[in-house]
Amino acid sequence: MTGKTHIMGGIAATTVMATFTDYDPAWFIFAGAIGGLIPDICHGGSKIGRKFPLLSKLINALFGHRTFTHSLLFLLLVGFLLSLITSNRSLVIGIAIGMISHFLLDSMTKQGIKLLYPVNMTVRFPFTTKTGGTVENLVLLGLTLLTIYFGKDIVLMSSLFFVL
Repeated sequence: MTGKTHIMGGIAATTVMATFTDYDPAWFIFAGAIGGLIPDICHGGSKIGRKFPLLSKLINALFGHRTFTHSLLFLLLVGFLLSLITSNRSLVIGIAIGMISHFLLDSMTKQGIKLLYPVNMTVRFPFTTKTGGTVENLVLLGLTLLTIYFGKDIVLMSSLFFVL
């Protein structure tokens, strides 16, 4: 999947969850967007890989693409490190949700992911799609519509807060 789909995946997932939780929606959704990009730090051509080229090259040289950074091990490591840096649960959980959305989206591609890395087992959906193709664009549209639908509730709740 492309960067824009990963960003929208993180935004959609956290927007939906924000309507059912007490996490700060602004931090939560922002973190979801960032979390949607983090796993692709292993790819130099990705949005995040272009921002941190040296780190991206190092991670790719050590692990390759869609292995360690697309695994539950990496998810736990990022969560642990973030918990040491900040006590903002909206930020920590939002990034984790964004990363999980990234894993799910990349599991829809033919390449799949190494979710259980270092176990050499590829995880992918039984139906797969080509990165950047028509199906991905439909997924992006669906994620955008989901965000709009659930986002309206967040805007309404925020408006009521300021009125009261």
